[in-house]
Amino acid sequence: MKLTFWGAARQVTGSMFLLELEDGYTILIDCGTDLDKQKVERDKLLGHYSLFPFEPSQINLVLLTHAHIDHSGNLPNLIREGYEGQILCTTATLPLADLLLRDAAALNAKRVKELQSEPAGKKKKTSKKKFRPNPLELYLEKQVHETTDRFVTIGFNQKFKVSKTISVTFIPTGHLLGAANIVLDIEENGVKKSIGFSGDVGRKNYPLLPDPQRMPQVDYLVCESTYGGRRHADKDAPEEALAKIIKETCIDQPGRLIIPAFSVGRTQALLFVLNKLYTEEGLPPIKVFSDSPLALASTRVYEKNIGLLNKEAKEFYEEHEELFDFDNLTYVQDMKQSKAIANYNEPCIIISSSGMISGGRVEHHVMTNLPNPYATILLVGFAAEGTLGNKLLKGMRSLSISKDKEIPIMATIKSIDVFSGHGDLDDLTDFVEYQSNDKLKTIFLVHGELESMESFKSHLHYRGYTDIQIPKWGDEFEL
Repeated sequence: MKLTFWGAARQVTGSMFLLELEDGYTILIDCGTDLDKQKVERDKLLGHYSLFPFEPSQINLVLLTHAHIDHSGNLPNLIREGYEGQILCTTATLPLADLLLRDAAALNAKRVKELQSEPAGKKKKTSKKKFRPNPLELYLEKQVHETTDRFVTIGFNQKFKVSKTISVTFIPTGHLLGAANIVLDIEENGVKKSIGFSGDVGRKNYPLLPDPQRMPQVDYLVCESTYGGRRHADKDAPEEALAKIIKETCIDQPGRLIIPAFSVGRTQALLFVLNKLYTEEGLPPIKVFSDSPLALASTRVYEKNIGLLNKEAKEFYEEHEELFDFDNLTYVQDMKQSKAIANYNEPCIIISSSGMISGGRVEHHVMTNLPNPYATILLVGFAAEGTLGNKLLKGMRSLSISKDKEIPIMATIKSIDVFSGHGDLDDLTDFVEYQSNDKLKTIFLVHGELESMESFKSHLHYRGYTDIQIPKWGDEFEL
């Protein structure tokens, strides 16, 4: 069989791996949006006539590790270009993927209108760093509906027989509700082989989610390496870290705390921890605004899947009957309500997306409060190069928004990583070391920046693993 890396190769996003068996049966593992936009080689090959370097109609099966767009976001395009098969995923991944894909389709609809409004033959000027969307990528809600109709859900740890010679198992990995590592057991010419795909490895003791479960021994392992070169800096429990910042920002002084957070996963962890602080730790009644319709919808998905959460969350729910809703919480429904928050003069906490401050309602909250010395902007996750979140973390003192207008940054900028859903170097090492280095033939490192991959490769070499590959886009390997 042959494994080809068509995404997340020497970059973080766009997970897409094609497994071709000797009898012609083909399996695509993940089909994510390339948010890094490193597409030079792809565009040279495809000539802009397709989004895929293979024929989608020839794929027999798609497996989806979890709902995040960098793993699921190209599925509607795959179907639009001819894929006719099923998409296997876990029960909780289906509703979350549906929400995220519909949200992406709504953004695409706006982009389509912008492209259609441009004069014929002219292109809107964009900066070199700003990516101009390829019209082929802009699927709409109709394509999302066609996609989710193809989903077939499989329970965790249930060996699902695809055929007489192929079975697939979804193994809990934390990170996000429904997220899984995938093990494929395949028999070819009387020889049995197993291939493991990590998806995104979660971290231990994360709010709401169980710890990553052990993957059985495999012959080949495709392993993410997002945090392969570093450890999480914050050692405090999420409750302690957040309570300390709330005290400094909203209690010791009459200020406001703005938390940019991804709507699916990160916001639910924050709301659960805040509920614990108010309910069990006696935090004063400070108003909390959750300003994201997508966050509200995904929170309801979490509430319907309490059985998949960790022991702490289940026990809290049994005692208090609510995981996320508490007296001081307001879910903001529309833009009018969102903008009205600026007129709220009491100390408050605002949680809004996007997490990197690259679009979404949070941009308005951040821009409004940058000149406010009583405001704190708390980054709780990774912020990619070029985003406003990344610029703020680098310590910029003012923000130029036009030739004649510059905003001084008087707000306090802080960051913590206790809410990061990715396992760090220690978590990834534990994940790999469940595999015997005598039996594991090859490790393929994906889903990380090259520097992180090379650091993790050296780390694993030191621990006795020998054949470790860092594939480039389009590299293929015989297994």
